[in-house]
Amino acid sequence: MSTSRGINLLRFVRQVSKINRNHNLQQTRNGHGGVVYRLPAPTPHKKITISTEVVAGIAWWWILWHLWHDYEHITGEFEYPDPSKWTDEELGIPPDDVDV
Repeated sequence: MSTSRGINLLRFVRQVSKINRNHNLQQTRNGHGGVVYRLPAPTPHKKITISTEVVAGIAWWWILWHLWHDYEHITGEFEYPDPSKWTDEELGIPPDDVDV
């Protein structure tokens, strides 16, 4: 019984070794771009460069416009309360006559 299992194990090892010898171990790259290893990156098309600059300009305009006109999103809508007007009870401070 152990002999038959040993034979099957040897067949399996032989099949696996054949598969590994016949296959290329490098993966296929699906980047659809040029190879830039040790070469300068290819320059993008002028249309792409101009469109990215336009989109970036619109994004910065949007950010700065809203920082100027809707600054309450950052500073808050309500005025900050004066801490000197807070009572000891609101701050969680026990009265002076209580022994701790």
